Amino acid sequence: MSPNPHGTAFTHSPGRTVAFQPPGGHARAGSGTASVEIVVPVYNEERALPGCLRTLHARLTEGFPFPWRITVADNASTDGTLTVARSLAEELPGVDAVHLERKGRGLALRIVWGCSDADIVAYMDVDLSTGLDGLLPLVAPLATGHSDIAIGSRLALGARTVRGPRREFVSRCYNGIIRLTHGVRFTDAQCGFKAARTEVLRSLLKVTRDDAWFFDTELLLLAEHNGLRVHEVPVDWVEDVDTRVDVVSTATDDLKGLWRMARLKASGAARVELPRRPAPAAEHPDAILAPPTGRGVLSWEVGCFIAIGIASTIGQRCCTGCCAAGGSPLPPTWCRC
Repeated sequence: MSPNPHGTAFTHSPGRTVAFQPPGGHARAGSGTASVEIVVPVYNEERALPGCLRTLHARLTEGFPFPWRITVADNASTDGTLTVARSLAEELPGVDAVHLERKGRGLALRIVWGCSDADIVAYMDVDLSTGLDGLLPLVAPLATGHSDIAIGSRLALGARTVRGPRREFVSRCYNGIIRLTHGVRFTDAQCGFKAARTEVLRSLLKVTRDDAWFFDTELLLLAEHNGLRVHEVPVDWVEDVDTRVDVVSTATDDLKGLWRMARLKASGAARVELPRRPAPAAEHPDAILAPPTGRGVLSWEVGCFIAIGIASTIGQRCCTGCCAAGGSPLPPTWCRC
């Protein structure tokens, strides 16, 4: 049984301490100074797990230029997933398996990421729907310190996806709602392919509350709200129809989560203490800089709230006018302003 900062018990494979594996391929041992832990959260995935781990392990061994470790986070599976995970951990160097007593992808990531000793933590879905060619572009800007969080995007320019129209429609609608209600700049909150610098992530994890699928959105909303730099990677993504996601239930929970996050930000409780990067400075030693303007910058979120308020007022006036004219087809209750 391992201690963790979130109060949920989890266990490692018995008697194992898994070290980071050296950079793969032709990379020199010291070429990648940042260590990377890749978490694969699973629930009842005994069929898919072996193919996932062997494929991922081979790709990392062949050419990943950073020290790495894979951790399978089994969250309360009821089939043989844990047995399969521990067997593969014995077989493949650099693979660990942990077991959580409660179900939830968000819970698994919050706990395992929060206890990681890696410089960078990442996760990917067990079905490997996201092409692994995107892994190095995901991690590299974090290793250099340029960005704080990196996400794969199926909706960014250059991404290529193979999926059914229903899932495409739901994904675009959901991400559109996020941009409309929270004014975010990222394009895809729910792609199961993300990474973050542990240094900044730990403070965000203390504020997250969702244990399930909304965890990704919650984390990204907190990151943007606190001024972190989010890097997007256009990915290749192929749908695996053997999924554990209940679309209707997940969509309902996501909408509730967006409302909760809006209230959290409005109350000021979404602000967290984070290590700040230095202010931008000219690289050229003889650069002639423009004088500071001293102007404040109106945030996009404030602009959105103002626009929504204006639109609501106009809509209310139009509704009142139509009802007063007596020719409105709207239900009477809509006109009680």
